[in-house]
Amino acid sequence: MALTRRQLLAIAGGAAMTSVVSGCGGSTVPTIDTGSALGASYDGPPVTISYWHGFTGGDGPAMRDLVDRFNSEQDRITVEQNTINWAQYYQRVVAAIHAGRGPDVGAMHLEQLATQAARQTVNPLDDVLEELGLSAEQYPEQVWNAGVVDGVRYGVPLDVHCLASYANRSMLQRVDVSQQPRTGAELREVLDAMTAAGLETPFWMPNRWPAHLMFLSLLWQFGGEPYAEDGSEALFDSDAGVEALSWMRQQVEDGYSPDNVAVDTQYTAFKNGEGAFTWDGIWQVNDLQAAAEDLDWGMAPIPTIGEKPAVWANSHHLVLFRDRSPDDDRLQAGKAFIRYLTEQSAAWSGAGMIPARNEARETPEFTDSPQAALAPAIPAMRFLPSVPGVPDVQAQTLETAVSEAILGRLAPDAALRDAAGRATKLLQANLDKFGR
Repeated sequence: MALTRRQLLAIAGGAAMTSVVSGCGGSTVPTIDTGSALGASYDGPPVTISYWHGFTGGDGPAMRDLVDRFNSEQDRITVEQNTINWAQYYQRVVAAIHAGRGPDVGAMHLEQLATQAARQTVNPLDDVLEELGLSAEQYPEQVWNAGVVDGVRYGVPLDVHCLASYANRSMLQRVDVSQQPRTGAELREVLDAMTAAGLETPFWMPNRWPAHLMFLSLLWQFGGEPYAEDGSEALFDSDAGVEALSWMRQQVEDGYSPDNVAVDTQYTAFKNGEGAFTWDGIWQVNDLQAAAEDLDWGMAPIPTIGEKPAVWANSHHLVLFRDRSPDDDRLQAGKAFIRYLTEQSAAWSGAGMIPARNEARETPEFTDSPQAALAPAIPAMRFLPSVPGVPDVQAQTLETAVSEAILGRLAPDAALRDAAGRATKLLQANLDKFGR
């Protein structure tokens, strides 16, 4: 999965979606009675359903393989997949559904689920969980609960993906270190040893993607929260937020990182053997395996810099989209396809993801993968609150504040205070817009 795609998602996805929906004229798409067809198997006439997702990078081949396998293993349902860059995905989904030409099934990021529910594009799933063979006991609690918005389930978790610490093992060996640092003190000790050994700037600190994900992780580690659970105000300018952002800026001031690290640069430097550490998403696994054959690298949970372990995480959820002309055969086929994907989630490890289902994380497909090293961090994974419009607000406020402080243009407390004020105004406007 390319960095530029993720950056576009973070910056443009929410804003693009907002602009499209505002032109929908307030049209309403009816809720499908998802429990009307019995059983998540399909024995009706041949039917073709549409499946939309945004797996365009290193995760794409794994999803294409799953769809191809589903199509080949039975002859009643044909799944036609439409792969759309995540940066345009949510905009196009809203437009297609409100125009009556939407897909049947989709994958979407957890942080977009509340917005899509408010936009009336996804169907409730509470009544069909038994048909799908799913229950809370099969998933980590926070991952399962994250698919619920205002007491209603709209998404079924397929995976979790989080920030991770990537390390150049050769550089660790040069300073006689055998494993990645687990605390802030250990990290600083290793960085000091590396700079003393002539390894310049071993920990590059980006000021854009994924800097805000690093900030959120540290914010939670220091005991803070980014937003109120009800979406009424921004809270990231707390003492915990200032401490988190100050630590990030300190890495530049202490010489561990170059100044003004542009988008993609920190990851490219690591891949080229320049940086000793980089914090990035686990979606980089496939890229490193394919493009960095001479790099001896490993991954681990990010160290605990603050008071308790915590790391930003997201999740791809499977959804049933609403339809202006509900068709029971397509609905039933869509449920059968979702059930198939959840049952095959161990194979989804090949996308570089952590399967959401507990049993899938016990299979060789996952335990033999590089990202298996992150499984112990699942209890520490944190998600943004299920509030409509948060990704868009965050792109306009928090991400800018993080950038300005890391670049040294504003003090961390001033940057966060100004951004939080603007974010709260936008969140309040969203409460009115979404009728909450």
